[in-house]
Amino acid sequence: MSKIKDSLVNKQTIRILINQKCKMRDGTELATDVYLPLNDGKYPTILNRTPYDKANYELNVAHLIKYAQQGYAVVTQDVRGRYGSSGELYAFINEYNDGTDCIEWITEQPWYNGKIGGVGGSYVALTQWQAAQQVGNKFSALLTQVGYSNTYHNWVYTGGAFQLAFNLSWGLAISARTHQRVFMYSPPGINQADLFYHLPLIDIPKKAGRISKHWNDWISHPSYDNYWKNLKPIDENYSSIDTPVLNIGGWYDVFLQGNLNNFMGVQKYGKTKKTRESQKLIVGPWIHNYGNYGSETVTIKTDFGINSLLDLKSEEKKWYDYWLKGIDNGIMDEPKVKIFVMGINKWREAETWPLPNTKYTPYYIHSKGNANSLFGDGLLNTEKPGKEKTDKYIYDPEHPVITTGGSTCCSEDTVATSLGPKDQRQNEARPDVLVYSTEILEENIEVTGPIKATIYAASDVKDTDFTVKLVDVYPDGYAMNVAQGIQRARYRESWENPSLIEPNKIYKYDIDLWSTSNCFQKGHKIRIEISSSNFPQFDRNPNTGNIFGMDSEMNIANQTIYHDEKFPSFILLPIID
Repeated sequence: MSKIKDSLVNKQTIRILINQKCKMRDGTELATDVYLPLNDGKYPTILNRTPYDKANYELNVAHLIKYAQQGYAVVTQDVRGRYGSSGELYAFINEYNDGTDCIEWITEQPWYNGKIGGVGGSYVALTQWQAAQQVGNKFSALLTQVGYSNTYHNWVYTGGAFQLAFNLSWGLAISARTHQRVFMYSPPGINQADLFYHLPLIDIPKKAGRISKHWNDWISHPSYDNYWKNLKPIDENYSSIDTPVLNIGGWYDVFLQGNLNNFMGVQKYGKTKKTRESQKLIVGPWIHNYGNYGSETVTIKTDFGINSLLDLKSEEKKWYDYWLKGIDNGIMDEPKVKIFVMGINKWREAETWPLPNTKYTPYYIHSKGNANSLFGDGLLNTEKPGKEKTDKYIYDPEHPVITTGGSTCCSEDTVATSLGPKDQRQNEARPDVLVYSTEILEENIEVTGPIKATIYAASDVKDTDFTVKLVDVYPDGYAMNVAQGIQRARYRESWENPSLIEPNKIYKYDIDLWSTSNCFQKGHKIRIEISSSNFPQFDRNPNTGNIFGMDSEMNIANQTIYHDEKFPSFILLPIID
């Protein structure tokens, strides 16, 4: 903190109170820094509770001190068990009460003026949502970037599959008091990519030279049971939220659907009419870093053009000035929804999500029985199938389809997997990837909204996975992933009560591809891929049907996809006229 003192205090731009002790109800003391305007007085407060080091200049301090310079009190706190705070961090479990106790502490401070706003993304967004369920309108406003809605459904698991790459890189990194990367603490010769392949999954922390209680519990609770419900999921408690929220997310972020769910949920079920009418949503063509506050046009290697730039720091300031300072700057007169339409690379505004007048259109898959790879005969169109042959492929978990882009976390510099928009042709050349494409489009087709696929399939094992990916195929063949989904067979009917499948029996699988906004342009093709793995973003289903996370052996699965009059497999696309 001496760097902060030297650069700010000596210039007398703000006052800083370092390592204040904020006591929780159980006596645990959390290290808390307070940035205040130079003059004594009462100020609106912006709260940031983080596991990533409150004193980290690049991640935290540089952004937050500007608010103190603009007339806000800023409270930034290391969460329990991290950096300067005492206690032990167990992911998620303490933020509900600790956040509430921190807010009570703020209300007792001499500089508090009655207004508190929350700020931060990812886990820091979680700390806001957790406290908001208890404190009601003591939170005057929230600003949640790339936030979750349920730690089971869109954090640790998705579609019943384990988010392996994210859980390993992030989950093990926060198992220590400071932010340590997994590969820095692995035995010699072991790196993060090697850990992805290690079986059984339950033993990965041991292989990495770590002890992680939350990892063991995540593996031991693969179903949506009371372990997850006791973590206070936001999407089951929207009626408790009584504060305006600005949700910011990205089409390629691991928490994309959480952002959308929270906006929709509070807009529909929020505690008061004022709260329901005070929700806003911004979604750009971003990964987890939300385009470096909207200042970058390039996501991974795809340039979405100058129109994609959006000054999110300015949006933040307007939000806080309105709700915490009472400045009528017009932000609440603007449309509630602002989303970026990829393809045509323009922003679209609306009052609700999904967009009004969305036309949900089924696109059916067809083939003559040979849709394997992009060289096969798979076809996608709006015509219902008649009598058609099935498509078959072999899923071998020893040779999974490798993750190529998508909505994972957090950056390719820190996680040994691929994310964002990427060319899918290498995977589409595999015989275990079924490919179905439209004819060349004669006009633009905008797909904006939630995407679901219904696949009729059989397998010769007791449990397996099915994946679906939506792809935009350019005239030169470049195939950009747009949305993706996965469904573990045992969770096809219930997240709470899994049931194995009967080998070679046909089942219906409803696969959630989350949401997107992409205009498939004239001259392009709309394509979907069907397979059974997306590794290492998700764990490999070993096809055994055994207790999750304990297998060291894996079976090969023979998969059959049906698309005929009785079993019409399709993807439901939200078309905007």
